[in-house]
Amino acid sequence: MQPGNEPSFRQSVDLMFNRAVALMDLPPGLEEKIRVCNATYKVRFGVRLRGQIETFVGYRSVHSEHMEPVKGGIRFSLGVNQDEVEALAALMTYKCALVEAPFGGSKGGLCVDPGQYDEHEMELITRRFAYELIKRDLINPSQNVPAPDMGTGEREMAWIADQYARMNTTDINARACVTGKPPHAGGIAGRVEATGRGVQYALQEYFRHPEDVAKSGLSGSLDGKRVIVQGLGNVGYHAASFLSAEDGCKITAIIERDGALVDERGLDVEAVHHWIAKHGGVTGYADATHVADGAKVLENDCDILIPAAMEGVINLTNAAKIKASLIIEAANGPVTAGADDVLREKGVVIIPDMFANGGGVTVSYFEWVKNLSHIRFGRMQRRQEEARHQLVVDELERLSASSGTGWTLSPDFKEKYLRGADELELVRSGLDDTMRAAYQSMREVWHSRDDVDDLRVSAYLVAIGRVAASYKAKGL
Repeated sequence: MQPGNEPSFRQSVDLMFNRAVALMDLPPGLEEKIRVCNATYKVRFGVRLRGQIETFVGYRSVHSEHMEPVKGGIRFSLGVNQDEVEALAALMTYKCALVEAPFGGSKGGLCVDPGQYDEHEMELITRRFAYELIKRDLINPSQNVPAPDMGTGEREMAWIADQYARMNTTDINARACVTGKPPHAGGIAGRVEATGRGVQYALQEYFRHPEDVAKSGLSGSLDGKRVIVQGLGNVGYHAASFLSAEDGCKITAIIERDGALVDERGLDVEAVHHWIAKHGGVTGYADATHVADGAKVLENDCDILIPAAMEGVINLTNAAKIKASLIIEAANGPVTAGADDVLREKGVVIIPDMFANGGGVTVSYFEWVKNLSHIRFGRMQRRQEEARHQLVVDELERLSASSGTGWTLSPDFKEKYLRGADELELVRSGLDDTMRAAYQSMREVWHSRDDVDDLRVSAYLVAIGRVAASYKAKGL
């Protein structure tokens, strides 16, 4: 639990914003314009369920319209409140600016526990919430484009897209009103894995720079690094799965609501994921040590700590006890402003949420573009690419035969070289490029300014600078 003497999540975002703008030369009026949320809509609506009307409270906040549409997830949780939604909307503005997605920042939330309702009931609730937002243009392909967040996924996005289409029967771009849809409903390959994959790409880029790695007291590559993951939801699962299967990391602990699993030899991420899906938690999993107080495992010795669930899990009560050398924020705001100060004093490097979990909005951007263009990526050029590669292979084999050298291309090489990129490969390529470019922009500030000693302030400086440039271009 976050202690009461710490700033709230929204106050933490404001404090970190203040740290950055203090190092910038912005006119006071522009600074305030960037800081504040433009608008927050609060709705109360009723849905007839189980023979009676239940009333729900929902929010949609628009932080900045320096670019439109604005972009940001919708979360379903009993913890949703206006301050949280506005803080998340602000983070979305900065995140979109950092990863160069052409959106302003927005966020939505509905006070509901999805576990208390069956699928049909959740559809009724989701559609009615969507209706309230759509009729006010708070869901619209050219004005406000939601995406999944905590408690929502492809299913809810498909319902919202269909609700929009029902209310806007002549809008040819109706599918672009929301991203994170299932592939058969206008979604894009790689969207479900996008945020976790982005975390992997962020770490890969960080480890390409030995001098950056040295700042965290680590060395070498990701191979063999001990990783603790807090929260094996969509983001945490994909990040852990990719890092262990593709980069050689050892997932030494997984923390969930009902405790943690610990194994210094490395956990089988897929097996744990299947267990949680079947049993609803980690309790009873046989092939690891179960620790009832999962929060204490955040303090275990490891190389990389990945908080991938809720905000404020690393705070003044535990920051001094954190032993990780490197923290990458897969969740939004998992490190409080107070904890951030403590960890920086200890020399812990934090790869900030604004960058680290930018994979979701990046691939959402690709999905939005796909919906507007009405064609899947790769459809026009894939076979032409394969044909050109075949020409090269045929010519090489002809030269080999005519020269009598006897060498041949291995079948494995030929298969990989001849295959044109499909949509998933193109999405991953675009995401990798985005994460690399965003890290480079932060890194340049981190290394070039004596008054900047961490990546979070670097990220804010880059993002706020880009938002300010947009406003100035508009004449503000």
